[in-house]
Amino acid sequence: MIRVLADENMVGLDLLPPGEMDIRTVPGRLISRDDLKGVDVLWVRSVTEVSEALVNDSTLRFVGTATAGLEHIDQAALSARKIDFMAAAGANANSVVEYVLASLAELGEPWERLERGETLGVVGCGFVGALLVSVARSMGWSVKVHDPWLAQDPGGADEEWTSLAEILECTVISLHCSLCYDQLWPSYHLIDAQALASLDGSQWLVNAARGAVIDNSALLEHLGSENPVNCILDVWEGEPEFNKALVACPTLKIATAHIAGYSWDAKWQATQMLYLGVLDTGLVRTLLPPKLNAPNVLEPVSGIGSDLARQLIGQRYNIREDDRQFRSLATLAIVERAAGFDALRRDYPCRRELRGSELFFSGPSASQELTRITQALGVSALST
Repeated sequence: MIRVLADENMVGLDLLPPGEMDIRTVPGRLISRDDLKGVDVLWVRSVTEVSEALVNDSTLRFVGTATAGLEHIDQAALSARKIDFMAAAGANANSVVEYVLASLAELGEPWERLERGETLGVVGCGFVGALLVSVARSMGWSVKVHDPWLAQDPGGADEEWTSLAEILECTVISLHCSLCYDQLWPSYHLIDAQALASLDGSQWLVNAARGAVIDNSALLEHLGSENPVNCILDVWEGEPEFNKALVACPTLKIATAHIAGYSWDAKWQATQMLYLGVLDTGLVRTLLPPKLNAPNVLEPVSGIGSDLARQLIGQRYNIREDDRQFRSLATLAIVERAAGFDALRRDYPCRRELRGSELFFSGPSASQELTRITQALGVSALST
């Protein structure tokens, strides 16, 4: 029997087929060396620091993270101990993209300005950034992309790269870089006081990457200035603690508890990827692949263009409820705020993704507008 320790926030562990795996769950932030005694497989999310101290003298043979970001994993320590490692790269990409779209759709004005031809600037062109770029362009939006790491790689993506200075001139700026301290292009405090000084109230700044990509102290000062940028923040420096004064700023339009990538579909896909990763190591032999999730059917919609897309997005995600619940934490004492932050993530409700959904319509064929929008959002339009 393979013994597995998993973050309690992983979805679908009960859907994995029975076999040779004994799975136990604990709060990810509290995983300790004692928890790893006799454990063969560790599955974590971003809140668990998998350090040399944690894995030293452990019985681990496989570590998997249900995230794309890797800054919480000491890969050198795992390699030195011959512990297999994998990340669920790309599993939550669409969930984060739909968070960004839902934010812009809810606020209205940034969405409408992008529809009128103003520009979306994307920082970081990994799994999330690249998917956002693809979806936005399929929607007919103008997009600029900044990723100096890929830009200097001859084998990198086929993209017309843009400087950060040009990105900071865009109407909407969406951050999707991993947290990196390495030269030549560290992302830690990439958006600092100098960068913020170039932004104003005609723009929107979205951070669904890592909190420290923006200098939160500088951001607080900027948001108290005369004409500050509008903000959408899902991530915070010092999580699970966060600066409650920042939450109170009027131009912080949407604030949430690091749940952009927390759709049910994203978390289930990550669980499946890590499960199959264990199978690939040969640690177990008799398990069958996980069963697929059920179809995801949308309600009929009316309207065209921007209104049609926003109706579809609104069916899947009420982002204002996430904002309301997060803001309610700001009135609590510091210890209660941190506990509340983790509780919102632990008890996050089932949010299905729009991509992969089915939309039934009457008539022999869909309109060109319906086809364009559904294809851009990854929805299957089917005739009844």
